[in-house]
Amino acid sequence: MDLQYIADLSGKPTAVVIPIKEWEKIKSFYLKYINSIEESEVEYVLNGIEQAVNEINLVKKGKLKSRPIEELLNEL
Repeated sequence: MDLQYIADLSGKPTAVVIPIKEWEKIKSFYLKYINSIEESEVEYVLNGIEQAVNEINLVKKGKLKSRPIEELLNEL
């Protein structure tokens, strides 16, 4: 893949230019992947988000103790 990098004045890369043909391949792959996700997987993720929001609300009300971020990240 022939990538072009854009850098700021200090030489730090700030962007990448991808040839349009490569972009179309990436986009096509992504769309196929998104369309292949089963509804049950989407429901599982949404249920997890709902549970997380409920836990946050319980923490705000003082009914549940908050946990360190490291513990939360380890669950992922």
